[in-house]
Amino acid sequence: VIRAKAVSAKEVDSGNDIYGNPIKRIQYEVKQIKMFKGPDKDIEFIYTAPSTAVCGQPLDTGGKKEYLIAGKSEGNGKMHITLCDLVSTWDSLSPTQKKSLNQRYQMGCECKISRCLSIPCFVSSSDECLWTDWAMEKIVGGRQAKHYACIKRSDGSCAWYRGMAPPKQEFLDIEDP
Repeated sequence: VIRAKAVSAKEVDSGNDIYGNPIKRIQYEVKQIKMFKGPDKDIEFIYTAPSTAVCGQPLDTGGKKEYLIAGKSEGNGKMHITLCDLVSTWDSLSPTQKKSLNQRYQMGCECKISRCLSIPCFVSSSDECLWTDWAMEKIVGGRQAKHYACIKRSDGSCAWYRGMAPPKQEFLDIEDP
C-alpha cells in the first residue's frame, strides 16, 4: 500500500501465455511518496494489463495526481494492480481515511473484515468487523469505508472506530467526533 504519482508509462512484454503468445503489460514508472505497508525498498514500477477490458487499471501519468495504491507485490519488488485493487486519487480520500492510514489501520492488522453482501449477516468470531457498505448503500466506498477503522480493543475483540482523536487502546465501542 503506497502513496505515489505515476510519471510515465510504456508497454512491455511480460512473458508468454500458454500458447506462446506474448503477454503485454503497461509499466508505470512511479514516484513513491510514502509506503504504508510493503517491502523495505521503494516501489519504482507498477504493472497492469494494457486495457480495462482485461482488468488493467489506468493511471494518469502527468505527475500531478497522487494515488493511494494497494496492489500485489512479487518477491522481486514488482507491484501489480488490476481493476479489483484499491486505487484512489489521494484527494478523493476522506480526512478519516488519510488519518487512519498513518495512525489507525495498523491497530487492526490482527482483525478480519467480513463482507456483508446482503442482510442478514453475522460475524463468526470476536476478531471480526462486519463491513456493510455494500449491503446498506450498494456502494463500496460508503460510510464505513470513509469514516471508520476496524481496530483491536483491549479485550482482544475488534470493532469499528470513528473519531478524530487518536484512538485509546482501551476504547469500548464506536466513538463519534
